[in-house]
Amino acid sequence: MGALHAGHRSLIDRAVAANDRVVVTIFVNPAQFGPSEDFARYPRSMEADLAMLAAAGVHAAFVPAVETMYPVGLVTRVDIAGPLGDRLEGASRPGHFNGVALVVTKLLVAGLPDRAYFGQKDAQQCAVVRHLARDLDTGVEIVVCPTVRDPDGLAISSRNLYLSPEERARALAIPSSLANAMARFAAG
Repeated sequence: MGALHAGHRSLIDRAVAANDRVVVTIFVNPAQFGPSEDFARYPRSMEADLAMLAAAGVHAAFVPAVETMYPVGLVTRVDIAGPLGDRLEGASRPGHFNGVALVVTKLLVAGLPDRAYFGQKDAQQCAVVRHLARDLDTGVEIVVCPTVRDPDGLAISSRNLYLSPEERARALAIPSSLANAMARFAAG
């Protein structure tokens, strides 16, 4: 969705290394934002994003307008049914994954890629997209890449820009707790 950062760059680098041609889509998708969410203020940095893509060796950027992706009269929807779409993040953001699924479907149909790259940080989204690609027989390989973290352990995210220093410090409890749980599990 733009506001590209090191996590996105890792996806791009992986795609460039594995493919003859790489196209990156930048589209802040209004269909995956709820009515009280941050669509209007979502970080946008198109000039910097396009410079990153050029430096990374991307062959093309697809930057459609909202009207291109959602023309007047569009009636088709993609429904992510059951627990995959309505639990965890889906429970607190009703319709979010349907919006993700619709735009991903449109992008896969428009581009007909061999592979599409997604970050593991958005684990539920990755599961939705994998099911979508399989269920709709797209033939697209969904490649899930590891989460990229800041040196302090916080997963890199465009929305980290919203965090105050205090909120960022509190957010570090998540990767710290996960690392602790993994270490304890490994130790038996």
